[in-house]
Amino acid sequence: MSTSSPMSPWSRSHRAITLSSLVLLAIFVWASTFLLSHAGFSQAIDELVHYSGGHFDFSFRTPSIQNKFSWDAVEPLGTLMWHPCYEKLQCARLTVPLNYSTPTGEKAAIALTRFPSSLPHESPDYRGPILINPGGPGGSGVQTVVRIGELLSTVIGPQFDILGFDPRGVGLSTPGASFFETALERELWSGISDGFQVINASSGGLARAWANAVINGKLAWERQPEILGHINTDQTARDMLTIVNAHGREKLSYWGFSYGSVLGATFASMFPNNIERMVIDGVVDIENYYQTLWSTNLIDTSKTMDYFFTSCHAAGPDTCLFHAPTPDLIAANLTKLYDIVKVRPIPVRTSTSYGLVDYTRLRTSIFSSLYKPWVAYPALANALAALAQGDGAPLFSMYDLPKFQCDCGPDSEDSRFGKDAQTTILCNDGDPISSEFETLQEYFKNMMKESEWFEIWANIRIPCTAWPHGPKTRFRGPFKANTSFPILLIGNTADPVTPLWAAMKTAKGFPGAVVLTQDSPGHCSLAAPSICTYSHIRDYFVKGVLPPPGTICPVIGTPFFSPAFPAVLTDNQQTILGETSASQRQTFTREESELYKVVRKLTKVSWRNSHIQALYLMNPSKMSIEFTSSRYS
Repeated sequence: MSTSSPMSPWSRSHRAITLSSLVLLAIFVWASTFLLSHAGFSQAIDELVHYSGGHFDFSFRTPSIQNKFSWDAVEPLGTLMWHPCYEKLQCARLTVPLNYSTPTGEKAAIALTRFPSSLPHESPDYRGPILINPGGPGGSGVQTVVRIGELLSTVIGPQFDILGFDPRGVGLSTPGASFFETALERELWSGISDGFQVINASSGGLARAWANAVINGKLAWERQPEILGHINTDQTARDMLTIVNAHGREKLSYWGFSYGSVLGATFASMFPNNIERMVIDGVVDIENYYQTLWSTNLIDTSKTMDYFFTSCHAAGPDTCLFHAPTPDLIAANLTKLYDIVKVRPIPVRTSTSYGLVDYTRLRTSIFSSLYKPWVAYPALANALAALAQGDGAPLFSMYDLPKFQCDCGPDSEDSRFGKDAQTTILCNDGDPISSEFETLQEYFKNMMKESEWFEIWANIRIPCTAWPHGPKTRFRGPFKANTSFPILLIGNTADPVTPLWAAMKTAKGFPGAVVLTQDSPGHCSLAAPSICTYSHIRDYFVKGVLPPPGTICPVIGTPFFSPAFPAVLTDNQQTILGETSASQRQTFTREESELYKVVRKLTKVSWRNSHIQALYLMNPSKMSIEFTSSRYS
């Protein structure tokens, strides 16, 4: 493809139409985990909607629990009473103090789901639960275990229960954080307020985002003044200890992603003698988070973007349809697309929906893709090539939204999930920030000098400008302790929102902690398949063996060259051939080969999301993902 060919058809005229709420793009942790392949856009979209075998329906609405399990039928108790749910899983609701300062006062109920160990609990090999937090804040551990609990169990081992919980204020735990009385009210307000914004998409973008935050802050504290103050990371850490104690244990085993690293480091600092095992994966700059700065997350975002350009170029024009003679020319062609859609959005009408591919849609689609390059980059390249030919439908379809439908009552499932919990947790946790618009202007100006992507990232902090603050009496550091077992931290070399630097920094506060580096782009270790990484994770949980300091784990293949399942078997080794060149082929033991199969699936179907899992930065009513069972084909 010539340097200019991607742009040449843009001489045709295009109509600009008003942005509707359906165009708002979900970039929550789960939005960037779609199942895309380089084999063609049609196939990519098929996998985007349904994972192989059709067991999962990825829909950016609230969870529709399709096997009819009713959480309302699960009575909250002070002890664990497990109910069969979601085919292979077990569910319970555990009561905890709403405020641990008054433990005999009002209660909250924490929703729990586990993929149980295959071993009887009286077995000496049974090791108890590993608690999972997918990030956010506001990510659902229940959804995570429903979707990938069985895969995580296969990676770690049958000795453990894989246990997900919805943190207080989130999802199926009650009371839930909600600034709106119904899902319909939230949907209508998001349409009026423009919902999620790319700040630089319009001259008044920052002012509108600030004004929307003022309204949301007022609604929050008018409607839940007795509840919201108790939804924070300190109280959730205490909930985790209560969950562990309810299992008859004293020490926590834990695997937390993204914001889950904040929760994990907070727990470790509060309860250092209660650590059995702790993996924090995709590590946030903890102090920066509690200072409400959000200023160090984007250190490596450009590296992740550059990887798209270099890997597309290396793949060649037959595999990467957005190819150009050099990576710099691919980047230049993308810049031309930004310029075009910013002044003349592309109207799109598909068989199921309609909307615009404008600057906001394009920027957020690309930012979402940075979270999961192995999954998203091939279809992104196809969609950009189509957009360069004047066809916006492929890009629009990558992250399309279904029509809004809801049970509009105050306790409908639609009202249980949304951005409100995220805003509540991170704003309660963080230092108060100025409510003055001029202060926000100066902050935004300075941050844009650090990263062009702050025009998206700013949306996570802006709601806190109008957040009422009381005394900060809960635990907020210092984040250092001599833990009862050393912590394992994991960071990618090009993570778009949690740079490896933050893992190195956090590890210094915990003697004996080790940072495992995964040599890949993307957010958290699940962004790319690495037998090395997951072998170390398994050894850590099962044997208590940490990787040697300085360990760097390679990944298998590239986004545009993903190896197939093992094809050659010789004695105790299998050679994974697939589509890699001879220099990329790797040889593994049978055990490693089986692990690769699972890790490859995890790379494809891992959540949200999860974000900081691509974040709850957009219309809250479109955040959650339908889920059915824990089966995988």
